[in-house]
Amino acid sequence: ALLHEKGLGVRHVHATGNEADVGVADLAEAIVADEGVRLLLLYMEAIKHPERLAAAAAAARKRGLPIVALKAGRTASGQKAARSHTGALASEDRVVDAFFERHGIWRAADPQELVAAAELYLAGRRPRGKRLVVVSNSGASCVMAADYAEQRGMPLAAMSVEAKLKLKKSLPVFAALDNPIDVTGALLGNAQLLASVLPVVGEDRQSDLLLLALPVAGTGYDVPRFARDLSEFSQAFDQAVAVAAPQKSVRDEFARAGVPAFASERVAMDALAQLAEHAALLARQALAPGPQGPAWLPSGSERILHEAQSLEVLARAGLPVIEHRLCKTEQEAAAACMAFGKQSVMKACSRDLPHKSEHGLVAIEPGDPLAEFRRQRERAAALGASFEGVVVARKAAKGRELALGARLDPQFGAVVLVGDGGVNLEALKDFRLLMPPFGEAEVIEKLGQLRVAPLLAGWRGQPAADLPAFARMAVRLGEAMLAWRGAVASVDVNPVFVFETGRGALAVDALIERTL
Repeated sequence: ALLHEKGLGVRHVHATGNEADVGVADLAEAIVADEGVRLLLLYMEAIKHPERLAAAAAAARKRGLPIVALKAGRTASGQKAARSHTGALASEDRVVDAFFERHGIWRAADPQELVAAAELYLAGRRPRGKRLVVVSNSGASCVMAADYAEQRGMPLAAMSVEAKLKLKKSLPVFAALDNPIDVTGALLGNAQLLASVLPVVGEDRQSDLLLLALPVAGTGYDVPRFARDLSEFSQAFDQAVAVAAPQKSVRDEFARAGVPAFASERVAMDALAQLAEHAALLARQALAPGPQGPAWLPSGSERILHEAQSLEVLARAGLPVIEHRLCKTEQEAAAACMAFGKQSVMKACSRDLPHKSEHGLVAIEPGDPLAEFRRQRERAAALGASFEGVVVARKAAKGRELALGARLDPQFGAVVLVGDGGVNLEALKDFRLLMPPFGEAEVIEKLGQLRVAPLLAGWRGQPAADLPAFARMAVRLGEAMLAWRGAVASVDVNPVFVFETGRGALAVDALIERTL
């Protein structure tokens, strides 16, 4: 019904019911093969066969068919939380987000959003960026569009000096030549004004998207001419365009000319932004898993690896870890503290106590290593926990704390988490997920989406964090999760100390859980 209201045709309508036999993924595979389909909209309450949906998405990407999906049940209970904190945070719905992103599927929040940009998709333009030009006959619309463009992350395209000189010849002397371009009320008396302005914008080659806002139009305005001019501009310069007009009669004229029309600037800009962001997602080349042998894990059947084992596993996977020693006797602990000097940290090593600081089992620069070893051994015994000795580590220089984690989702496979670290991870849940394999650029992009991102870039004289070093660690963890071939259920590396640019990053603590 929502598509018919927009005047759009529908080639397929299928319902899968409870999916006792045929499911959404099965139908998606079949419909993608239909060359007459130019946009695929999906509604689902579960993803029973993610590998088949991934195959359908790959086939759709290959032939340039966009998929927009509405997956309901965002607040449903996820899988039973893993013991690892970072693994538990990778909740089911966030994993769905990561799955859709990896396979180029745009996720809608409700039925209205599912169809919101349908006209733009069907127009066939695939913008290369989000640089926006706004043209309007209302100064107020120009100002409001500029405000919302900044909120929406749509940079206003800069007009070149040459373009401004050309605009000056066409527009009234009091018109604004910068973007947004206010053609003023002169549009009422000069029906050729858009035909003069739009080619200048196209020839300037500075923009990817164009919004024409017409809050005032109707009697006296040559709306059919405006619609033809905008349609011809879009075809001549292969640029995605939209018109925003409150009057339905005005929108209908543009729709007849094949121009996507919306009732408000915000709705139009949201749709343009979606089109551009989805195009960028589809243009991203998904990395294919490379040939890998099985990654190393220690022998044994214990589900939880203790800290020393976990750090060794990470080191063998290529992640930089803190310098440390596993000490099984008082004498070994004293020798390690002497070797590291005053800059040492002693922590009880117990697979039963993954978060040792909560139990008073971390000592910074212990004055009497022998006594501290005995104290921690006795404390572990009082808690009924195993005691494999202590880990004595060199105290790391202060760095920005980030978190790195992974878990094996029962449906979607390996998922890697990057986020704000330390206690902030659980308190603020400021993290993002990726599905391996992925590259360093994708990790850095995800870090830029965190609320803490401005602090990572350097703030009030503080140096910027070495995000490429952290990104390399995340990539290697993702590769390891694939190489373990399902043998590892979760990995918790929190905190990772990230030092200033060029000085690297270091895993300070780790916990790995095997698959049962």
